[in-house]
Amino acid sequence: MRKIKILTDTCGDLNKELLEKYDIDYVKMNNVYHDQEIPATLTWEWKNPHDFYQIMRNGERITTTQVPVEEFKTVFGKYLDEGYDIIYIGCSLKQSGSVNTGKVVARDLLALDKYKDAKIECIDSLNSTVGEGLLAIFAAELRIQGKNFEEIVEEVLKNRNNVNEYAAVATLEWLKKSGRVTASKAFFGNLFGVKPILISDADGTQTPIKKAKGRANSLRTIVDLMKESIVDAENQTIYIGHADCSEEELNLLKDLIKKEIPCKDIYTLYIGPIVGASVGPDTIGIWAFGKEVTYRVNVEK
Repeated sequence: MRKIKILTDTCGDLNKELLEKYDIDYVKMNNVYHDQEIPATLTWEWKNPHDFYQIMRNGERITTTQVPVEEFKTVFGKYLDEGYDIIYIGCSLKQSGSVNTGKVVARDLLALDKYKDAKIECIDSLNSTVGEGLLAIFAAELRIQGKNFEEIVEEVLKNRNNVNEYAAVATLEWLKKSGRVTASKAFFGNLFGVKPILISDADGTQTPIKKAKGRANSLRTIVDLMKESIVDAENQTIYIGHADCSEEELNLLKDLIKKEIPCKDIYTLYIGPIVGASVGPDTIGIWAFGKEVTYRVNVEK
């Protein structure tokens, strides 16, 4: 039986420790700054997280690209040559076209005679940032348990709507600039200290679902929402993702989680250089598996 490699992309926001622990690799997107394309790595070679987000705090915009075709060819080809089948769990197609690009590259590679016995599956995670990474960890755990290629793909597809995300943004301005929300929503979200709460809906769209008055209340709100939706909390790690938030805020959020949710562990990550360029500095969120996400913004406005 061929070996299985789990891949994600820069939007998966897994740090070096988790990538190594679960033997996960990723394909890189690019940041664009002053018209220069820079590989967006999860080990922050270009800028450390604080300096990256400080650029945005200073009013400059960093934009992004999807995964380039050549990057897919290089990474897919590397693992195919090493005898792996590949499961790529990518950013929601509502936020990036990378999964579709991966499918085209996979089709072309698998048409080559030397890869005729190989398999590549490109999965729309219906998530981004830590939610996408959480699905990649889930797939890696299934591989460790001895599940085969088809079983892993089936379980990931079955569970991708069970990833629960609740994130508080400091402002919707960056999401508006990146085209993720309408100008009217961005304006309303910034009125009178109101902090929008974002989720990834059932179709993988990042959308404001609730509003909280003030920063501290927004942190309590995301914990309350997770408390209502998490399943089997005692056996789960709750992941915190943040865009260069203060230690004070991180500790406040951890304390709220510990008080309200009896989870196994809490793990903190930076929101990476692709998602971070869209959500902006001081965004903070929590992720775990829970009840099925059924809300659809295009249906339930």
